[in-house]
Amino acid sequence: MPTAKKPAPKKAAVKPAKPKSAKKAPAKTAKPAAKVLPAGPTAKKAGAGLIRVGIGGWTFEPWRGVFYPADLSQKRELEFASRQLTSIEINGTYYSSFKPASWSKWRDETPEGFVFAVKASRYCTNRRVLSDAKESIERFIGQGLSMLGDRLGPINWQFMATKKFDPEDFGKFLALLPKEVDGLPLRHALEVRSPTFKDPRFYDLARRHNAAIIFADDDDFPEIDEPTANFTYARLMRTREDVKAGYPSVDLDRWVKRAKVWAKRGDVFAYFISGAKVRAPAAAQELIARL
Repeated sequence: MPTAKKPAPKKAAVKPAKPKSAKKAPAKTAKPAAKVLPAGPTAKKAGAGLIRVGIGGWTFEPWRGVFYPADLSQKRELEFASRQLTSIEINGTYYSSFKPASWSKWRDETPEGFVFAVKASRYCTNRRVLSDAKESIERFIGQGLSMLGDRLGPINWQFMATKKFDPEDFGKFLALLPKEVDGLPLRHALEVRSPTFKDPRFYDLARRHNAAIIFADDDDFPEIDEPTANFTYARLMRTREDVKAGYPSVDLDRWVKRAKVWAKRGDVFAYFISGAKVRAPAAAQELIARL
């Protein structure tokens, strides 16, 4: 008779190991979104038009700590500048083209009522025969200017000092300038730098095409103050570094009076450019305050 097997001893119940407590990572503090600066000065209404005052471009290292707060992020310079001034002339477009996204970004970073002037590409104006510029003009206009919408002001067609007035060729060039892009009206301003343009035939051509002749306050370029369009464009180029406001007080008062006279026939765009560039923003802000 077989011997009965002893029952196997019971295995002790194994308790599940307690999970090791994971160290909690410190919660990430989200960076507060940058606050959009409040809108700044508005264009001054005088007579039939609005007077807008500004500078050329918005990127200039010496303006850090002088115009821009030292701790301001560089990517917010346009947002800041457009809330201290009422207009800015975009200069980079003279040297290169930009994608539509850039134009949209510039529009979105600026407040309502702010307006840009745009310097036309040098490939349109720095040529021996201006009447051959059709393709370059179309390429410049079509790069995305219309994305600015109501922020688009006049276009500055700047010519080198070596470019002399040729009535026939210049007339053909003016005929190439489009009146609108994507349904947006275009305003054209002509910055000529040769004294040969002080010619009634040039004034008549500009008047026929409603193109403003840019007034230049400068030692080297001709000063032409002719009412050839329904707006005025001025470039004030004598800022001085030894004057905190760029121009002496008496000169700023003179520009106030002159701008108001110009405004009787339409909008005015005045830019402090060249000279002591570091003083340009101060000069523009002072003129705005005096208006």
